[in-house]
Amino acid sequence: MRYRLTFLTGLALGYVLGTRAGRERYEQLKKSARQIAQNPAVRNTAETAVHQGRVYAGKAFHTVSDKVGDRVPESVAQRVRSLRDRNGATTAGDDWGTSTV
Repeated sequence: MRYRLTFLTGLALGYVLGTRAGRERYEQLKKSARQIAQNPAVRNTAETAVHQGRVYAGKAFHTVSDKVGDRVPESVAQRVRSLRDRNGATTAGDDWGTSTV
């Protein structure tokens, strides 16, 4: 309940501030955000973070797989495999089913 209240408070505050600032300020913020997102340094940093996240996630996946081993019921293991296959994770070589950036 606390998180819902915090979210709704933030939503209301954003709405009030947004209506007071107006369309002109919104366009300025949008332009600034686009410039930051297109900055090569920001893009490189984001790509590096994504790559590192995938490396650590892969290590965690294999560590958990090794420790859990055959203790997972076959029905659960089969369901995970089918979800991975359906999302195309096996063709991308990514254990998490995400596409490359």
